[in-house]
Amino acid sequence: MPYSLFISDLHLSDNTPAIESGLLAFLKREQAADALYILGDLFEAWVGDDDDAPLAQRIRDALAAYSAGGTNVFFLRGNRDFLLGERFASDIGATLLDDYTTVDVGGEAALLMHGDLLCTDDTDYLQFRAMVHDPNWQTAALSKPLDERRQLARQLRAMSADAASNKPEDIMDVNADAVNKAMADAGVQRLIHGHTHRPARHNIATGERIVLGDWGKTGWCLRAKGSVLSLEEFAL
Repeated sequence: MPYSLFISDLHLSDNTPAIESGLLAFLKREQAADALYILGDLFEAWVGDDDDAPLAQRIRDALAAYSAGGTNVFFLRGNRDFLLGERFASDIGATLLDDYTTVDVGGEAALLMHGDLLCTDDTDYLQFRAMVHDPNWQTAALSKPLDERRQLARQLRAMSADAASNKPEDIMDVNADAVNKAMADAGVQRLIHGHTHRPARHNIATGERIVLGDWGKTGWCLRAKGSVLSLEEFAL
């Protein structure tokens, strides 16, 4: 029976070789999947589709081989890899998805998101997000040499870590009203997202909210096989 997989928040970098190895093993054993949805933050940082770093090329090659094997790959950008674009998607044989995308999952319409747009209590982050998603800001950033972009990425990560250390935990979780509105606007009773690093399945008034887990000592995926959905944690 065909099945679909959903992953997010691997935060791949040169400092996470175990996660990279875990991803390669995951792709190898899940070659029978009909579809793989990557819901953002595959990379800890993405400096542009022209990135020539060895890590970027290894992941390009692995995902290109995976899609060439017959699995449909879909990518929805996160808050770490927001500069990822159509060129990378083309390189790996994937389809780039919008921030709000509705697909059939287990016979029901489901809204796919990265999840950061649901954290509406974190107003400072949403202001920052609006700035870096502005087309003029992105054009200016991508016009810089790669080394400058890498330095900018390091600065942004440091700023993000510093800001997060001073925020209450609940500020960085989703807002219930934002969840309800997103689901109502999409006309769905199922929402699948990552970002918060709090894997769980929540029964809520508007249906079900499924939160994907971040990869670290273990990996996470949501498996949809027929009408059966399972949120799975596995060793890397």
